[in-house]
Amino acid sequence: MISPFLLYFRSMEGFTLKKEERLCSQKIIGEMFASGESFLSYPLKVVFLKTDSTQAFPVLAAFTVSKRNFKRAVKRNLLKRRMREAYRLNKPGFYDELAAKELHIAVMFVFIGKDLIEFPIIEKAMISAFKKVMAKV
Repeated sequence: MISPFLLYFRSMEGFTLKKEERLCSQKIIGEMFASGESFLSYPLKVVFLKTDSTQAFPVLAAFTVSKRNFKRAVKRNLLKRRMREAYRLNKPGFYDELAAKELHIAVMFVFIGKDLIEFPIIEKAMISAFKKVMAKV
C-alpha cells in the first residue's frame, strides 16, 4: 500500500522547476536574441526560439529583470521569484501541448514593467504568454 504522502508527492512532481529546465547556455541565449521571435504580454516580454534539443524537458526557460529599472537587487530578485512561481504553477499544460506537437523551445521572460507588480498580474501575463507561444509555434 502506498502512503498518502507519496501519492501527494508524486502528483506534485509536475510543478517543480529543475536545473535541467533552466536556460543557462550563452550560445542559445545569443541565438534566441539574434534570430528568435518575441512579443509582449505586459509586463513581460517573451523571446523564444525553436531548438533541436533532445533533452527530457520540452522547454528551457530563463527569467530576467532589468537593472536599469530596478536598482536594488532585492526588488529584481522578488520579481524573478514571482515570474518563476507563475511559470512553475502553470507549466504542466504548456508542456503537454508542446509534447503533443513534439516541439522543443528555449524561452526567456524579460520583465519590462517599471513598478513592482503583484503576483496575480504576473501570473495572468504568464498564462497569456503561454497561449501566444503556442499560437506562434
